[in-house]
Amino acid sequence: MAHDETEGPDDTVGYDGPAGGWGSVRGISSVLLKELDSPAVARTLMRQNKPGGFMCVSCAWTKPAHPRPFEFCENGAKATLWELTSRRCAPDFFTQHTLSDLRGWSDYDLEQQGRLTHPMRYDRDTDRYVPCSWDEAFTGVGAALRSIEPRSAVFYASGRASLETAYLYALFARLYGHNNLPDSSNMCHETTSVALKELIGVPVGTVTLEDFDHCDAIFFFGQNTGSNSPRFLHTLEECVRRGVKIVTFNPVREKGLESFVNPQNPLEMLTGSATPISTQYHQVRPGGDIAALTGLAKHVLDEDERSGGEVLDRDFIARNTSGFQAFADVVRATTWEEIEREAGQTRAALQAAAEVYIAADRVIGIYGMGLTQHARGFDNIAAYVSLLLLKGNLGRRGAGISPVRGHSNVQGQRTVGISEKPELVPLDRLADQFGFNPPRQKGMNTVEACEGLLAGEVQAFIGLGGNFLRAVPDSPAIEAAWTRLKLSVQVATKLNRSHLLCGEQAWLLPCLGRAEKDVQTGGPQVVAIEDSLSRIHGSRATHAPASESLLSEIAIVAGMAQATLPPNPKVDWSAWVSDYGAIRDAIEHTYPDQFRDFNKRLFTPGGFYRGNAAHEGVWKTDDGKAHFTAPATLSAVGYPDEPGRLRLITLRSNDQFNTTIYGLSDRLRGVEGRRDVLLMPPAEIERHGLRPGQRVDVHGDADDGATRKVAGLEVVPFDLPVGCVAGYYPELNPLVPLWLHDAKSKTPAYKSVPVRVKASDRT
Repeated sequence: MAHDETEGPDDTVGYDGPAGGWGSVRGISSVLLKELDSPAVARTLMRQNKPGGFMCVSCAWTKPAHPRPFEFCENGAKATLWELTSRRCAPDFFTQHTLSDLRGWSDYDLEQQGRLTHPMRYDRDTDRYVPCSWDEAFTGVGAALRSIEPRSAVFYASGRASLETAYLYALFARLYGHNNLPDSSNMCHETTSVALKELIGVPVGTVTLEDFDHCDAIFFFGQNTGSNSPRFLHTLEECVRRGVKIVTFNPVREKGLESFVNPQNPLEMLTGSATPISTQYHQVRPGGDIAALTGLAKHVLDEDERSGGEVLDRDFIARNTSGFQAFADVVRATTWEEIEREAGQTRAALQAAAEVYIAADRVIGIYGMGLTQHARGFDNIAAYVSLLLLKGNLGRRGAGISPVRGHSNVQGQRTVGISEKPELVPLDRLADQFGFNPPRQKGMNTVEACEGLLAGEVQAFIGLGGNFLRAVPDSPAIEAAWTRLKLSVQVATKLNRSHLLCGEQAWLLPCLGRAEKDVQTGGPQVVAIEDSLSRIHGSRATHAPASESLLSEIAIVAGMAQATLPPNPKVDWSAWVSDYGAIRDAIEHTYPDQFRDFNKRLFTPGGFYRGNAAHEGVWKTDDGKAHFTAPATLSAVGYPDEPGRLRLITLRSNDQFNTTIYGLSDRLRGVEGRRDVLLMPPAEIERHGLRPGQRVDVHGDADDGATRKVAGLEVVPFDLPVGCVAGYYPELNPLVPLWLHDAKSKTPAYKSVPVRVKASDRT
């Protein structure tokens, strides 16, 4: 049965089918027909996310020890097919196009040119990339880096690089002389790293895959599983079928958390029989999660008092936590009127959700960027942790907190040293291991790197993957400052917008994809990644490289380092390139507790667990306790409501992954063939005197005097809470102020941007 664009409640656009099912099959097929050029591609997909096979470059959801026949999702298949395309972006393409011309192309059209095949140097006189040798590139990069102050250079990393690459990249930065190691997690889950480290002593989630076999309830806040981590739906389906209650809080009704048809279940596919996922679905106001969580906690405390102390786990609270009384006093003093106003939910709705929490013995708390990407994202997570602590739902089997991460190794690269915070890295051990004095000064995160660009303090930028200029807030201002760089280097597989703006010297260095055979002098090589549940997996590639001129990311990092740094007898870049097992030995030496017997355990089915103190009920905090936090505010947005001001949520479609656009279908929301849209609740369309299909301009409404505008978006009626609108990331990033970020983590507030909407002159 086909499910297409339909009219939803109040004549809103929507999708009348479940997540998964035939829609997912058609989504994969749309890319498969364009990209499948040989049986080897199909074989790669069949080995994807399986023990001893290839680990997907898309999401970071865990890989089971006992995989399904097809252990890949729609987006995972698209990511693999996208990388293994038969299209090639060779030097002759750049002969035909200047970079100025290409800046007018869409993100989708740029990546459609296919895999980059040769190292390229930017020629300013012709405004074109021209081919060069690898020796020329490394020599040029090294000379440029040696000519500047090391702390004026930024080494950015996306979340796709392997553990081995990330470890060497971080070591390169510190040997060079800085901790400027921003990465993609700075823009998504840095709030997690900061908040959980402070509150429970670990910077990552505490849940393992086995915990889902023992939980009684799962709470979701601000995470779109259906598009961002669809393989998770199999676990949720199994939970639902054994009676687990799932309660979801999200401003957008995401199909993956409403219903699911398992594409690997023939009966479900034939009958269209969907599994309902969420028992309750609450469309909380954007930025209203603190209020919602406070409401849940308030009802829990009230019921505990009414029952004579039968609800709270008082023994757990006394032995394991601090700050309970201050938290309880503030929650009890907060009125339901305040909570309802900020949450956009009724008291009855929040109490119904709290009753599920009370009835469950073991609860898992899931969240995503809907919590982290707010001006008070830390407070969101603190409120969530406090709720879980009330009934001892941390540090035991079947319970815990689980942030669902994005890119495949974004968590892992932080584990092995990609961090601007020197206190999070074992610098003394590195000093002894490699015979140097690591820099101790705090480095720049993503927001600080952008601020440094604007101030003229950053002179060099190396990008290990990613599309930095599209991903960051205030992107037009950052692009304008970019050409003042003395050096820009981009390591990539495909062309994107960040490659089209260049410093005085610029290099575009194409690398092998993770699915491609990596043969060095020591023989075929394998790499490792860490999933979002803290398990380490080996990844073995079997597909032929897109070009004989490609180097691995490890070889590129080592080549730049050798051309930049003085010789060090304890740092043998050539040996590491020859044998990646030697890099894993070095990682084990630096992190012995987490990577014991790294090489021996590399291909453990289901990955090997690197350990998590909070999962075991050990709190490595300043006082050895897990922390309750009294809510200082009920709103996470960081600015007041004003007449006419709306809260903008930026979204990914199910036809994209981060900044990579696979196509123009947002099937699960019923939006097809376009991305230049503004999703608006019907009440706001009427209030603004607009009509569906009308073109509007969206103006930034931050109180800083800056002009921010995205023009010519088409109004689409959509089921959203009143007072907010939604549109696509990264197209709406020009509306996000660089300074609007979480105070502690500096994660940009992409999920609650102040805007105003006006009719456009465009037709």
